[in-house]
Amino acid sequence: MPLGIGCTAKPGKSRNNKTGSWRVYYPVMDNAKCTGCGTCQLICPEGCITGSGKTLQIDLDFCKGCGLCAEECPDKAKAISMHLEDK
Repeated sequence: MPLGIGCTAKPGKSRNNKTGSWRVYYPVMDNAKCTGCGTCQLICPEGCITGSGKTLQIDLDFCKGCGLCAEECPDKAKAISMHLEDK
């Protein structure tokens, strides 16, 4: 049964181009806090979060740093934090 999140485009459009070089913030996953709900994977517009359960990884080569994953991580977990890119 679909969750009805309202996504209009299939994720992964940036897979053709490494778009991570121009981001300002990047996400950091704390797997110790992760509940394994998978919300971050569902909400990521570029499909940059892979893995399953509590072993999720973020592919920073393609992550644009939008912060949706960190924003939608459940309040009790807050397993994803956004950090300023040091370039």
